[in-house]
Amino acid sequence: MNNLEKLKELVLKLKDEKRLDKDEWILLIESQSPELMEFASEHARDVREAHYGKDVYVRGLIEISNYCKNDCYYCGIRKSNLNAHRYRLSKETILDCCREGHELGYRTFVMQGGEDMHYSDDLVCDIVSSIKAEFPDSAVTLSIGERSRESYAKFKEAGADRYLLRHETACEAHYRRLHPDELTLANRKRCLYDLKELGFQVGAGFMVGAPYQTVDNLAEDMIFLKELSPHMVGIGPFIPHHDTPFKDMPAGRAEQTLYFLSLTRLMLPSVLLPATTALGTISDNGRELGMLAGANVVMPNLSPAEVRGDYLLYDNKLCTGDETAQNLANLKKRMESVGFNLSMTRGDWKE
Repeated sequence: MNNLEKLKELVLKLKDEKRLDKDEWILLIESQSPELMEFASEHARDVREAHYGKDVYVRGLIEISNYCKNDCYYCGIRKSNLNAHRYRLSKETILDCCREGHELGYRTFVMQGGEDMHYSDDLVCDIVSSIKAEFPDSAVTLSIGERSRESYAKFKEAGADRYLLRHETACEAHYRRLHPDELTLANRKRCLYDLKELGFQVGAGFMVGAPYQTVDNLAEDMIFLKELSPHMVGIGPFIPHHDTPFKDMPAGRAEQTLYFLSLTRLMLPSVLLPATTALGTISDNGRELGMLAGANVVMPNLSPAEVRGDYLLYDNKLCTGDETAQNLANLKKRMESVGFNLSMTRGDWKE
C-alpha cells in the first residue's frame, strides 16, 4: 500500500466515526496534498448531504459591541488597542436589526461581541427575551465570551438557543502564547462543558495558521473537538491586525483551512459548519470553496452599516458587499453556482 492509499484509509476511518490517535492526526495534517484534499472534500460533501442535503443555513450576524475587557494578542478589538473606534449597540438598535432581518427572511440571529460587561446578565436576558417574544419562530445565538455557569443558565432561561465560544487552541502551552495570564484554557473549556450541560447548541473552534501553531497543536484541536462533540465548529484562517503584537505574523492559508473543514465534517458528521468571513477575506471565492469542502452555514452581517467597519478583529475584513445581510440575492446566486441552496429556516443541529 502506498502512502496516499494509507492516508485515504485514515480519511475513511474518520468517515466511519472512528477516533484517530494523535500520531494518525499528525500524519494526516502533515501529508496534506491536492489529491488528499480532493478525496477528503468529496467524502465530506457526501456526509453533509446525508445529514443536511444541499441546504446552506443563513444566520444574521449582529456585532453588538467592540469593547472588550480582554487583551488577546491576535485580536484587533483587544482592550490595549487605543486606535479602535469603539461602539455599543442599544437594545432598541439590536431589535431593529432583528426586525430588518426577519423581514428579509432570517430566522436565526447571532449576537456577537467583545467581552463587554456593559451587557450585564440582566441586560442580555432582557434583549434575548425581547427578541424571542417578538420573533418566536427564530433562534437566538450568543457569542459574548466567558461567563459563569449561573450567567449561562440565565441566558438559557431567557430563551437563548445556541452559544459560540471558540476554544482557539486545545494546547495549554500554545494558549499561553496567544493570551495574557488572566485567561486560561481550563476556564475556556469549563465554559464549553457548562454550556453543553445546560442544553445549548454549542460551538467551539480554532484559527488555522495561528502564531506559533504546530502540527501537534492542530492534532490536539481535532482530538479535543471529537471529545467535546460540539454542535457547531468555527474554523477560519488567522489574519493579522495592524494594531496587535502579531501584526507581522503571516496569515493562515485558505487551502489548509478548507482541508480542516473537510476533516471536521468527516469527524463530526452532523456538525453545523460555517464558511467564515475570514475565509472569504483571504480568498475571493472562499465561501463557495468552503461549501465544497463540507461547510453548510453562512453568516451575513445584519449590523448597522455605520459600525461594520469598526468590528475589526483582523485587517481587510469584508464589511460591504455580498457578506451583508441585505445582499441575499447575490449570496443565493453564489451558492447556487456550486450546487447549493440558501435555507432561511432556523437551521438547527440534526442528530
